[in-house]
Amino acid sequence: MKLTSQSFADGERIPGEFAFCVPASEGHVCLGKNLNPQLEWTSVPTGTRSFALICHDPDVPSRGDDVNQEGRVVPATLPRVDFFHWVLADLPADLREIPAGSFSNEVTPGGKPGPDAPYGKHGINDYTAWFAGDDAMRGDYYGHDGPCPPWNDELRHRYVFTLYALDVDGCVPEGRFGGAELRNAIAGHVLAEAMLTGTYTLNPAAAE
Repeated sequence: MKLTSQSFADGERIPGEFAFCVPASEGHVCLGKNLNPQLEWTSVPTGTRSFALICHDPDVPSRGDDVNQEGRVVPATLPRVDFFHWVLADLPADLREIPAGSFSNEVTPGGKPGPDAPYGKHGINDYTAWFAGDDAMRGDYYGHDGPCPPWNDELRHRYVFTLYALDVDGCVPEGRFGGAELRNAIAGHVLAEAMLTGTYTLNPAAAE
């Protein structure tokens, strides 16, 4: 199975229109268009009955002490953890493309509704926890929300889109679910998987 995108090539920088935040001359960043990228896939294995899709950033700082702090940097040597940006289950077996902007076309304070999606079921992404203490932004962030790495991070972040071909008609965890819960639910049902990785930074010093 092969996963590609017309929005960016594997290993290349994700364009700003697909980001939650973009660089700004004042305040370092401002909100972006937050479009979901276009995705398409081929060479689907026989017996596929549904798909699941997860996008995660494996390069999120494990500690937030220096994050977005003036006069400080987040060192590239800091241990990193996963941050889930898109969790999507129960995609139909005959689907072969997700058009750009079809699941997300703006930043939505409080999060987009869910779990119902244009097709499939959305889980929550990790902006749900990130904004939990922000009165203006808190809520359940269903579906896709794009990159917004710390503007002072020395590391250029990777965004890994993984498509799973499953041997079951949907594999949706009960109740509200995130990336970890979906990974657990599809374990043992994966016929094939394909990955596409883009990069993104808000730090001019780490830019390509």
